[in-house]
Amino acid sequence: MELKTAQDTLTLDPIAMYVVNRVAAGGQLSGELQFEGGLLVQGEVSGNIRINGPLIIWTGGAVRGRVRVTGDLYLFGRLGAAGVDAHDTSLECQGMAYVSKTGVSTGTLMARRLQLYEGADLQGPFKTLKLGDKLPVLNDVHPDSP
Repeated sequence: MELKTAQDTLTLDPIAMYVVNRVAAGGQLSGELQFEGGLLVQGEVSGNIRINGPLIIWTGGAVRGRVRVTGDLYLFGRLGAAGVDAHDTSLECQGMAYVSKTGVSTGTLMARRLQLYEGADLQGPFKTLKLGDKLPVLNDVHPDSP
């Protein structure tokens, strides 16, 4: 007896998605980073990162640090680093988080909705953000600070 399953397909159109920023394979970018429009990561990005649009972490790409995404997340590569605490990397996504069969998340992932594809590797914690939840603002001064 043969069991056949339907294969999930995820089609991305970077132009229609307004993905106008890219870190190419072999490229490394770190620090306080802000991107207007979507970001395609084929290399490595780390630090305090804000993306005003979708984030695509491609196969072979990696993102670490504190990340805030106003669009959707498409994880084909790695979120976080192997062998470190899940809280070292956290990603807050105002949209949908899609984790493909090649995607690995060892960080903390927070999103409105989550779509896991067969073979997805979600090792760190996941939290569903409710409609009334306000995402924390990264790196802002605490109200009690002078």
